[in-house]
Amino acid sequence: MKRQVTLTITSLLSILLFSFHWSDEISRGMEPGTVSAVGGLLILAVWLCGTLVLGDRRSGLIIILLGSILASGVPVLHMQRAGLLGGRIAPNSSGAFFWVWTNIALGASGMLSIVLSARALWSLARRQPGSSAG
Repeated sequence: MKRQVTLTITSLLSILLFSFHWSDEISRGMEPGTVSAVGGLLILAVWLCGTLVLGDRRSGLIIILLGSILASGVPVLHMQRAGLLGGRIAPNSSGAFFWVWTNIALGASGMLSIVLSARALWSLARRQPGSSAG
């Protein structure tokens, strides 16, 4: 049971950090804050449902795993070419530290969630031999 609680906490932390990061990018004008953001909201909603509603089922663990992979990829995408700040944010600008910190923390919490959700899926598969439906 302790592993499930830890997975829930790390997944919720990743969701929170992702929303902070996304909000920061919208407030800086790096991302549009328009109706096109509905796709991102749907991703967050499904990820939340997977964590809070379906967290103990195979489908929930798969949703958490996919969300965690996306979360881990955010800092990697921002590190392309010119580094984490990538020339889009001045290193000494207001809020640059927070933006960089959310990238790093999001990557770390996402990677931990990957490990925990993969372990939970593996343990679930070992407990239910012959079952392929989730």
